[in-house]
Amino acid sequence: MKPELKRVWVLGAGQLGAMLKHAAQPLGIDLRPVDIELDANLPLEPDDVITAEREQWPSTKATDQLAAHPNFVNQDVFGLVADRVSQKQLLDRLNLATAPWQLVEHADTAASLHAQYGERVLLKQRSGGFDGRGQHWLVENQSSAIPDGWHHKVIAEQAIAFDEEVSVVGVRNAAGECHYYPLALNRHQDGILTVTLAPLARLQNLQNEAESMLGKVMHELEYVGVMAMELFRVGERLLINELAPRVHNSGHWTQAGASISQFEYHVRATADLPLAPAIIKHNSVMINLIGIDYNLAWLALPGAEVFWYGKEVRAVRKVGHINFCMADKAQLVNSLRQLQSTLTDWYQPALDWAISELER
Repeated sequence: MKPELKRVWVLGAGQLGAMLKHAAQPLGIDLRPVDIELDANLPLEPDDVITAEREQWPSTKATDQLAAHPNFVNQDVFGLVADRVSQKQLLDRLNLATAPWQLVEHADTAASLHAQYGERVLLKQRSGGFDGRGQHWLVENQSSAIPDGWHHKVIAEQAIAFDEEVSVVGVRNAAGECHYYPLALNRHQDGILTVTLAPLARLQNLQNEAESMLGKVMHELEYVGVMAMELFRVGERLLINELAPRVHNSGHWTQAGASISQFEYHVRATADLPLAPAIIKHNSVMINLIGIDYNLAWLALPGAEVFWYGKEVRAVRKVGHINFCMADKAQLVNSLRQLQSTLTDWYQPALDWAISELER
């Protein structure tokens, strides 16, 4: 008997929407990403399901229709998480550890923020801003000041002397069933995620804590789908940096490294299909391709799985990624060394870091 499967619409048609569509096809799900600028009526049906690949979107004919649909999953969550004030308030309410923070009010000055939070203070715009954009450092004794027009539009965070950046990606369905991937280790360069490694045995002692933190958020929000949580490791403690109510860049490794990718999990959860524990295969490495032209040499690298987004190449723009998943670490390291020869100098510190971590 052919099952009755729902049609799923994705608000947003970027690379995340494309990868969700790719994951939905083997499941028999008709998943349709929608350009947020589309000025057209959509053939929505009452039983259709709506999800999103982004936290914010403009008001257009297409997005207004999707946002008004009664089956828009997590509709109330997006606005809450997209505003860093309400996101931080949620984490505080749940007694989950974050960097000390405050909304920057009109009476605040750089001096008053330094008095409260120390020598280095990070300003983050309340909404938008990613890959290092929408941020500004205040550094004491360097004549830094709050930029004009930023009051009440940013939060201030105390700088954290963290040991490394990690993330955990999980999924929850409407019945409250949850599954989690192993903690991933992330390397950022110029504020942009460059390389992700997972799983790592040395992070296993923090896995339960990370799952508990993310699970607490998802259950509080009655969240359905995949959510990511970026964290700082400070010794044996975890501090939450930010939440992402969607599939996430640091979970791209699961396309090669797990029996169920983060994209398939999100489709399963939003379409109310059965979940199952994802089986983790081998050592995985994900490398973001940032502002670089397509290179056919990548296809000749042993174990390389190339995902090219088909976007115009611009500086600091993510235009693709490459996944590797291998049981033999020496073979994986060899492939990464070969990859180094195809990439610019900008990538070399991140790949040296990844190779060093794998050889520990």
